[in-house]
Amino acid sequence: MSLQGLFGGTSFFSGFTRLCKGLSAVLVAGHIVVQIFPSSVSYLALIPAWTIPFAWNLITAGYVEQLVIGMVISTVGILFIGKVLEPIWGSKEFFKFIIVVNFLTSVCVFTTAIALYYVTREEYYLYTPLSGFHGVLSGLLVGVKQIFPDQELSPLKIKAKWIPSFLVLLSIAISFFTAGSSAYLPNLIFGTYTSWIYLRYLQRNPETNYKGDPSDEFAFSTFFPDTLRPVIDPIASVLDRVLWGKFRVSNEAENYTSGSAPLPGSGPIEASRRRERGARALEERLAADGLSESGSTQELLHKDAAENV
Repeated sequence: MSLQGLFGGTSFFSGFTRLCKGLSAVLVAGHIVVQIFPSSVSYLALIPAWTIPFAWNLITAGYVEQLVIGMVISTVGILFIGKVLEPIWGSKEFFKFIIVVNFLTSVCVFTTAIALYYVTREEYYLYTPLSGFHGVLSGLLVGVKQIFPDQELSPLKIKAKWIPSFLVLLSIAISFFTAGSSAYLPNLIFGTYTSWIYLRYLQRNPETNYKGDPSDEFAFSTFFPDTLRPVIDPIASVLDRVLWGKFRVSNEAENYTSGSAPLPGSGPIEASRRRERGARALEERLAADGLSESGSTQELLHKDAAENV
């Protein structure tokens, strides 16, 4: 079973969820608005020098694509990645993920821009309008990495678990040869790693009521080649002890309140079950598409037979 099955045949342009269609409409509308009214960029995009008092920019910037190529990539990305993840997470959690990752990415980009200004004294970092949905898209790819880590995506011939790392590495490499990399690179990097933090420590599983995914298969070091993991793991373990220890206590407290005892190792087991549910959901989706195509074929055959009679 592979993710390509969802994107092949007549199902390629079908199966898009209502929420993803709505988000695509928002991205298209935002692009049209800034093209017709260029001055609206000052109120919708993230301009660090103006974020105070225009604090709403931390939210609106993520849904405004200033370039047509960005709008096309974002709309296509949310439609196709959304039809894989939303049925597994549920519409509410999928929407919450987008809201949280978009906001956290904007906060990190704002903080970085201010820090760069104080280090370099370049006003470019304060007054460049920053916007785009690519931070959320990179975060959604981390969701694909979590649920379908070993699925191979063609024509890249690369497993899904390496896609976020490949995207970040490629973006960094391109930034050395292109101007204006600050307009997209921070969003991609922060979108990738804030989404990992959310999925690793904050996302609540509705079935177990636990937060996060503590499995080794989703550790921070899995973003890096195996040869670097002995170096990355000790560093990442500090953050893991701080954050995961806090949320494990929270999980146990909630579990105690509900009157049930936590099972040892339930975190990794639940992470494995989440991946199994993802695989089952994918199989059911493909089976439904196959039945739909089979039904359409039979209908055409009956119609042809009736016309021949």
